[in-house]
Amino acid sequence: MKLVILDRDGTINHDSDDYIKSPAEWRPIKGSLEAIGRLTQAGYRVVVATNQSGIARGLFDTQTVFAIHDLLQRSASQVGGRIDAFFFCPHAADARCECRKPQPGMLLEVARRFNVALEETHMVGDARRDLEAAAAAGARPVLVLTGKGRKTREEGDLPAGTQVFADLAAFAERLAP
Repeated sequence: MKLVILDRDGTINHDSDDYIKSPAEWRPIKGSLEAIGRLTQAGYRVVVATNQSGIARGLFDTQTVFAIHDLLQRSASQVGGRIDAFFFCPHAADARCECRKPQPGMLLEVARRFNVALEETHMVGDARRDLEAAAAAGARPVLVLTGKGRKTREEGDLPAGTQVFADLAAFAERLAP
């Protein structure tokens, strides 16, 4: 099975330092939904793995996350895309859980549930924690320069083998020409 794991905020949609707290605040990055469509049409299963510490901070609840993901799913389907599953960590950084990126727990759970080897799976994100989670889980780290991506690249010291793309559309075009 061909599978791609995507971060959400800063990779698929515009991020905010104030968090994405409602479906009304969710705005896709240009070309990201079409990229999901391209991957879907090329036979890839697409999974979203996202930290959502706003839940632990009391900024929104899980129902809000579900509503945002429903909007994302409907928007992707309008351009031929499908997201096969959404995984999210509701914990704050100080919780020291295994599911919050940069820990590999969420990605390992994706691998277990989909019965895939992560060595052949790309994890696409805009932040160092996405890349570190990919490396720790044995997946292929991919940095997009949207969201925090440019800053992440400038900071350097990316995990070995990290591929860099302008955005999710450029990655999808390379993976599924």
